[in-house]
Amino acid sequence: MPGECTPQLRETIENTIRFLAVDAVNAAKSGHPGAPMGLAAAALELFDNHLRFDPSDPDWPLRDRFVLSGGHASMLLYSLLHLYGYALSLDEIRQFRQWGALTPGHPEYGLTPGVEVTTGPLGQGFAHAVGMALAARMTRSRFGGAPNAEQAPPGEHFVYGIMGDGDMMEGISSEAASLAGHLGLGNLVFIYDDNQITIDGPTDISLSEDVPARFAAQGWHVSSTIDGQAVGEFSEALKAARGETERPSLIVLRTVIGRGSSAVAGKNKAHGAPLGAEEAARSKQALGWPTEPAFLVPDEVRTYFEGRIGAKQAARAAAEARHQVWREANPERAEGWDAARDRKLPGNLGDLLAKGFAGVDDSTRKHSAAVLERLHEVVPYMVGGSADLAGSAAPPILKEYGIVGPGAAEGEDPYAGRNIYFGVREHAMGAVTNGIALDGTLLAYCGTFLIFSDYMRPSIRLAALMKVRSLFVFTHDSFYVGEDGPTHQPIEQLDSLRVIPGLTVFRPADGVETAMAYAWALQRAEGPVLFSLTRQGLKAVDRLEGFELEDVWKGAYGVREPGRSPDVVLVASGSEVSLASEAAEGLAERGIEARVVSMPSLELFFAQPEADQLALVPDDGTPVVAVEAGRGESYRRLVGRRGLIIGMAHFGESAPAGKLAEEFGFTPGAVADRVAEHIAGA
Repeated sequence: MPGECTPQLRETIENTIRFLAVDAVNAAKSGHPGAPMGLAAAALELFDNHLRFDPSDPDWPLRDRFVLSGGHASMLLYSLLHLYGYALSLDEIRQFRQWGALTPGHPEYGLTPGVEVTTGPLGQGFAHAVGMALAARMTRSRFGGAPNAEQAPPGEHFVYGIMGDGDMMEGISSEAASLAGHLGLGNLVFIYDDNQITIDGPTDISLSEDVPARFAAQGWHVSSTIDGQAVGEFSEALKAARGETERPSLIVLRTVIGRGSSAVAGKNKAHGAPLGAEEAARSKQALGWPTEPAFLVPDEVRTYFEGRIGAKQAARAAAEARHQVWREANPERAEGWDAARDRKLPGNLGDLLAKGFAGVDDSTRKHSAAVLERLHEVVPYMVGGSADLAGSAAPPILKEYGIVGPGAAEGEDPYAGRNIYFGVREHAMGAVTNGIALDGTLLAYCGTFLIFSDYMRPSIRLAALMKVRSLFVFTHDSFYVGEDGPTHQPIEQLDSLRVIPGLTVFRPADGVETAMAYAWALQRAEGPVLFSLTRQGLKAVDRLEGFELEDVWKGAYGVREPGRSPDVVLVASGSEVSLASEAAEGLAERGIEARVVSMPSLELFFAQPEADQLALVPDDGTPVVAVEAGRGESYRRLVGRRGLIIGMAHFGESAPAGKLAEEFGFTPGAVADRVAEHIAGA
């Protein structure tokens, strides 16, 4: 009968997957054929009989998600996406790893239809999947309504994934698994490809722990080890995992890397190099596969998948019918879900957020906390938390909106709250936040001290690479941290973050700039946004007549203008704006007139027309001086090769903030002296 998968046809399909991978890696002369060869049987079973999706609509909100955490095995995923009818042609498979192809070396979100997250840095895909599963649970809690078999509310999908020994060794996976177990994410199912091989050799040269026992200790439901070819047993394990609603599940699968190749099967040679033409031919012959042509998809395989594609789309239609029943039974919930998916916002968001902040002295971390409270009032789909630093307003716990997880009030749905206690898990926190954003319903933020952005950098980079709208809220952003000393005083972090392509960094100087930074992030951003906030209190910026709130969105604007052409232009952000303004007053007493420019976002400033940039920060010989309580090299483009940056060329010290300012030359008098000396020597 059409669509029937006999054992012989299944073997043919598995070999189709294997040899599409082998041929693609050979053609590219680089790649990883081993894992696709070993995982073909299990991956086919997962996609064919368990995963809910519609290849004609990769972004269908009710779909299950699949994450290939070991992104080096990308040809496994590309082969499946091609066979199931995604917009990924055989020509794209032939162009694996080539310029402009939809089949890059590692899966890239937003490029290849059907890829849910960019993977490659090991452990990151797994940690992002935890965020995706959490987002689904929180979505179901907010919008699902009472359980009803006749309805299909949002958030009832599963998140599946495959991870390997490399993922297991990366520290981020331990953090993420711990959080997933703590939160009881029963909709998360991961397959552990335990092929016992790494690039350098057998795993026992570097890994000897009992991985399943580790996951069990972290609160996971763990299967016994299953042979990678025992698809019936594997299918039952998947069913059992879906039935385990209170715990995430790990299915341990023992596969043979490079299965089918006598030369590399079970060896590290299969991991990161092509088989080569001769070994590929021998492997094909051993498995009864034609040696020619390359990239073969037999007619019976095409016919089978045509039927399966139709079945997947029929299942989607049935789910949509039940989803419509849910909509009709829950019109307010449906309206709220649509508003979240469409990112609906008040048209006057900037005015709402900035109201009352003019003239208010305070730290920008406290301004940020106040802005977040206002945001939660008008943006009910916001969620977030910090890495055990809520008491430091990084960001705060908003008690009126409930806690996610075991901290929820007795009798409350543990996923109904908006506040997430990430714990001291910065590595996982960034990835989980991205995963929530990738789900597409909730707007997620997270935060910690700026110095610990170093722990989160891979996740921040992936957010920028994927263009996901994660919000990273960092406080204690300079040596003014004070007594905690150099280990906690960020010096080079701002510069290193500003050079990440696609990341917009705001370092606001007061409450108005903080509010407008958040407004821009929600209304204008097309990727992640990072907020760099002060621990210490700041004077509110005294703005010039004619200032408009959206001037902040230009990245820079003047806050002090002399009555004649300036002798010098002082550029600063954050806590140094008020310092530069005070220094300018001291310079005026010496007959040196300074323009002061607040530059909350270098990225937005450099995105302005060049004429607008030059009108504010000229390139006509007028000296430009930048002031920042960090390395400050981000401003080199503005000040020039011989220009002056009053920054930090060394790490900090442990002492009260005021003492550090004196010793490091960050007082109005010291800044004025440096500027005057610079002008005199220019």
